[in-house]
Amino acid sequence: MDLRIEGLGVDIGGRSLLRELSLDVPSGEVVGLVGPNGSGKSTALRCVYRALRPVAGTVRIGGDDISGLPVRDSARRVAALTQDGSVDLDFTVEEVVALGRAPHLRGNQALGARERALCAAAMERLGIGHLARRGVLTLSGGERQRVLLARALVQEPEILVLDEPTNHLDVRHQVEVLSRLRGAGLTVLVVLHDLNLAAAACDRLGVLSRGRLVASGTPAEVLTEELVAEVFGVAATVVPHPLTGDPQLLYSLLPTP
Repeated sequence: MDLRIEGLGVDIGGRSLLRELSLDVPSGEVVGLVGPNGSGKSTALRCVYRALRPVAGTVRIGGDDISGLPVRDSARRVAALTQDGSVDLDFTVEEVVALGRAPHLRGNQALGARERALCAAAMERLGIGHLARRGVLTLSGGERQRVLLARALVQEPEILVLDEPTNHLDVRHQVEVLSRLRGAGLTVLVVLHDLNLAAAACDRLGVLSRGRLVASGTPAEVLTEELVAEVFGVAATVVPHPLTGDPQLLYSLLPTP
């Protein structure tokens, strides 16, 4: 299922956070949003999972304007892992993961055999099966992040929206999580701060600066030394990864004028 963002604009408190943002996320691809802090990346994601209503533009899923879909329908089609995702009550890990099935169930309908199998498979896939009976408030930040990602996956979405999914994860789990995203067969829109991880994990990148899309394309097309200096304010040497050929950035500070 493809995702299309068309001419999106967001104004909050008299400030323009997004201006005329248009971006295509083809079916089955992983597209990353990168840019400096405050460039509008998280704001764009909030419009996709309907936490924020834009003042202009449209978000389409498979051609359907999401603003016209019933909330339950859009929740079945789009799953989100947000930066501020948290669990305030001490549910067990398996209880939190099971919440991902809520859009597919009615009222207090109990999980069936298929739902329980989906939850178990998602926990094993993310390496948290052994934590199933643990309370989430007893977990480390990285463990909790993987629980929330498992909850999003058991939702069986057509589109997965992720805001900094590698937050709190060590290097091993960062690589594992992003590798699994590439192999999941889902349409994924993800915000990442680490440009080297973004280059390795994403089919295409969109670069935001001050609420506008300033570049889009493959990582090799987008991550140039000139763009990194202009948008991120750092000097970088771009080299190919010795195994994959993906662009990798070696940073140095720009000279002080």
